[in-house]
Amino acid sequence: MSLIGGIRPPIAVLSALLLTLSSITALVMGRVDGSGVPRAVLTSQQHFAEDGAIALRASIDESVKDVTRSAALFSAGQPVSGDAVLDKLGSTYEKWMGTAVVEVRTGKLVAARGETVPLTSVDLSSLGGQDGLAPRMVRQKNGEVRLLSFGLLTWPGKPQLLLVASRNLKFPGISLGHLRSIAVVDSGGTILSSDGIAEPESARNSTVRNDLTASRAQLKTFAQQAARRAQQDPRSSKEPGSGGYQGVSGSLLGGKLRGARSVAGYATLAAAEPGETTTAGGLGLSVVAMVKVTEHSGGTKSPVFGLAAGAALLIVGALAVGVLLGTVQRPLIRLFLESRRLTRGDLTRPVTVPGYGEAHRIGAALERLRRQLLGESAEATGRAERPQGLRKVGTSAFLAVCAVLLLAWAAPLMLLVNRADNTADVPRQLVNDQRERTDTLSDRVRRALNEGDADLQSVASLIGDKTSPEAMETVLERTYNENKRYRSLYVVDSHGAIQVREGKKPKVIQRNRVSGKPLRLLGQGGKEPVVVAAAEIPGRNGAQLVGEFRVEFLNALLTRPGLGVVRLVDERHKVIAGNTGFLAFQSLPDQHLQDLVAAGAQRLGKKPRPNGVLYRDNGLRIAAASPFSGGGSAESLHFSVVSWQPVDRLAIPEYDAQNRTILAGLLGAAAAVACLGWLHIVVARPLRTLADRAEALAGGDRKSVLFPQHHDEVGAVTRSLELIRQQLQDQRRQQPRRASPPRPPAPRQNPPQQYTRN
Repeated sequence: MSLIGGIRPPIAVLSALLLTLSSITALVMGRVDGSGVPRAVLTSQQHFAEDGAIALRASIDESVKDVTRSAALFSAGQPVSGDAVLDKLGSTYEKWMGTAVVEVRTGKLVAARGETVPLTSVDLSSLGGQDGLAPRMVRQKNGEVRLLSFGLLTWPGKPQLLLVASRNLKFPGISLGHLRSIAVVDSGGTILSSDGIAEPESARNSTVRNDLTASRAQLKTFAQQAARRAQQDPRSSKEPGSGGYQGVSGSLLGGKLRGARSVAGYATLAAAEPGETTTAGGLGLSVVAMVKVTEHSGGTKSPVFGLAAGAALLIVGALAVGVLLGTVQRPLIRLFLESRRLTRGDLTRPVTVPGYGEAHRIGAALERLRRQLLGESAEATGRAERPQGLRKVGTSAFLAVCAVLLLAWAAPLMLLVNRADNTADVPRQLVNDQRERTDTLSDRVRRALNEGDADLQSVASLIGDKTSPEAMETVLERTYNENKRYRSLYVVDSHGAIQVREGKKPKVIQRNRVSGKPLRLLGQGGKEPVVVAAAEIPGRNGAQLVGEFRVEFLNALLTRPGLGVVRLVDERHKVIAGNTGFLAFQSLPDQHLQDLVAAGAQRLGKKPRPNGVLYRDNGLRIAAASPFSGGGSAESLHFSVVSWQPVDRLAIPEYDAQNRTILAGLLGAAAAVACLGWLHIVVARPLRTLADRAEALAGGDRKSVLFPQHHDEVGAVTRSLELIRQQLQDQRRQQPRRASPPRPPAPRQNPPQQYTRN
């Protein structure tokens, strides 16, 4: 018999699938999670650490780029003193702990600002070598770590100077919330910088002091574990096809203290795109974010339901397989044996006729053919009788009965059982993480806009009134190529006429190009929002350097996994940018989100506060909104970042149980449809056709040749019927022909009488 055809393979496969599914159902649906921390909380900590790594990487890369860019711009102009360089640098950027200018040849300190830069750790003789100007980390005597960035100031006929900027490794704009700490870890597991945990000496009592000591010890343990895991390849640290963060990241589960368990996420500093390399990514740093959470009581479930569902599937599957064996397989095998017996010439015993459907019709036809092989005529054996009552039930009906049995188990699992409704227990930590991550993302966008404005201020101040158009074009080209945030850079006069341009054609019309505001939002009512930065060029009678930000740049800033839908909105709650498709200046999708953004914009004290909410109407959703706050020219835009996501996509115990239940039902329905459909195609339909042809052969049709379509039981019965047809034809040819009776002579006719006239 064929391996893919016949009656046996589908039933065997169905039995194996149902047995396997019942075992999986009993094990998976009855699984007991003893950790007490939902997987969604662990994943959220991983994403939080990734946010911190992205913010730190962007801050370090931007700081290094600002030093080298400023040094190159100063070197392109007229020679200035070291004090002038540091004064201009300090007025434009406020990010360094200390700055200094040193003469390279002699090592003499020319100028300094801020805290003392650890110049003794810098070997000036190695600056000319490969990667001589690469940033490096230096540990001070007090244990703090500083990152030094370098740039060369070179003018013809002047001694070459080294610009050095020192910064700490603190996280810019990371919202920690309550009971959370974050740390920067080197490749050896040493904590270089941390926030969120106070010193034990500052505790007011011994209980708090012990908690702080235990928290620091747990953070140190997490740091060592993260450093070991950071050594692996990023491609092997994630599940295949998961994508997402380009570096190594994950989550860690710690010990319990006073009813709370410590969980952490870790992430290495990595480039934003695959294949790229960054300065920060080569420092071997990792970020560890730790938080204490209350164990989730809903994470432990009884295994009784899974065992009951698996046992029910065993019972239902046994009934379905029993129906198939008793009403489909055995009758068909019986027909195969009976037809083979007739072809061998064993005609003494009557054919055993099955009781139902097509098998009954074929068995009755075989009995009539047996009698015809014994010499009876087709007319003498009678006409085919159509089954009556239950005998009319065919193979397709039995397959439908089996399908109903299996779907009676699968349908409730897919539609009714283990449903997670709006009363599902959602961990409060997820709402807090949504709020804090949204606040971090809002600060990240604000800082990016402030950095863009600061870059234009720096470039505009260095252009001056004596720079030729050719030199301005060179400066704009260099700035445009170094910064992916601008779609267009151009210098305009006091009337808005463009003098020099780099990049795409400006979207801002001439009368709107000159403004006293450093940052503006234009394009209302159009197809694309335009965020514009402008910086006045000194000594050029109101001329300005204008930069138009790319919308794609803002969209990329908002793209973070685990936050759902993210939107950047203006003060009228109209959408400016987003991580998914949107229409420019469209409203937020519902009033709840608009109210949330409006509530976040209200000032509580000195500045507005981010908000996070769990909505239980129209489906569970977690939403958060955070307005721009923290200073800089971007705060005047009054933008806000809002994010929301449905809870049913998170790995919460109630939804995990629901998803596993639905999956079990889907697998059961798929197994039933596949195997029973297989049986219908290879058995039921060919058997119905064979019944019609067997009855025609028994009714006297000796001309129609019967040939099998498949090498299976139905094909074997078809071959036997063809052999019987040939035997009947041979039997008919061997019968003697009867002599035709003689024709009677024609009656003699008398000749016509002739009459004469007298």
